[in-house]
Amino acid sequence: MAKTIPISLDAMGGDHGPEVVIPGAEVALVRHPDIRFLIYGNEKVVLPILDRYPRVKEASTFHHCDVSVAMDAKPSQALRQGRWRSSMWRAIEAVKTEEAAVAVSAGNTGALMAMSKFCLRTMANIERPAIAAIWPTTRGESIVLDVGATIGADAQQLIDFAILGGAMARALFSIEKPTVGLLNIGVEEVKGLEEVRTAGRLMREVPLSSLTYSGFVEGDDIGQGAVDVVVTEGFAGNIALKTAEGTAKQIGGYLRAAMSRTLMSKIGYFFAKSAFDRLREKMDPRKVNGGVFLGLNGIVIKSHGGTDAEGYAAAIDLAYDMVRNELTQKIAHDLVHYHRGGIARAAKNSEGDQ
Repeated sequence: MAKTIPISLDAMGGDHGPEVVIPGAEVALVRHPDIRFLIYGNEKVVLPILDRYPRVKEASTFHHCDVSVAMDAKPSQALRQGRWRSSMWRAIEAVKTEEAAVAVSAGNTGALMAMSKFCLRTMANIERPAIAAIWPTTRGESIVLDVGATIGADAQQLIDFAILGGAMARALFSIEKPTVGLLNIGVEEVKGLEEVRTAGRLMREVPLSSLTYSGFVEGDDIGQGAVDVVVTEGFAGNIALKTAEGTAKQIGGYLRAAMSRTLMSKIGYFFAKSAFDRLREKMDPRKVNGGVFLGLNGIVIKSHGGTDAEGYAAAIDLAYDMVRNELTQKIAHDLVHYHRGGIARAAKNSEGDQ
């Protein structure tokens, strides 16, 4: 019998809580029967819903928690006020105690990151964790990080993000040596912030064995899939992510309006329905729902707070794939090789010269 994958779920997280988490778990369980869930939440709210999904109930262990983290709670507040009893904390703690291989939550991003960092701690030689998102492109998919965990980053942190993203690309896309680019305002080496230019110079001068550095990339290169991994700091990354999501919704709205405007457009839509269905499938943000917290001693997946069951299932799918493909082990391996090599020393020397 195949080994089961234990996944802890914060049932109270997100805009809809267990009304989305439990049905999402049902969808994911159909696709991955070897999952075992550890569900954390308020029994008065969760158990009646769990009763409606016997498949999930049979594959789960439920743990009552009398505290849930509000979506608008400040990270410091979430850490202070009853964190030990909250569904979010206990889902993360299950990863620390190795009861679960990965935690999934649709809850407050800031609180989830703060709790994850406090509970799991960062990996050796990683100063700050990053949130990595899967980005649909014209060539398939790419990874973009950081999309919101770290505001501002120095050259060393950007190199760390490159290592983390490269390991994720190897785990998710089965690419032996993924290509990595630094997001910048131009591809010329003289453009951009000093930190970005320094990180690029160091990766050119002392190449990393686990990835191929492809230079600077611009915003329009992300959707074209110019590289497997796009590296940036969290402020720019989050703006890019939200802009892409908003643009996808905008285009979808334009298409719906255009297809219903006249009788001829409705007839045209009928004949082109299969093509529009494929476009809708490609642009559906639920299919790539789930941000991966990288750089921690354990895996945490952040689902979009407003997603539906299909979107939450996609976050669980991502969690499953990260465990099956040994993401944490790949990151640890790459970090060891990096700090044995010359680029780490070059980065330190560069910082000392500034």
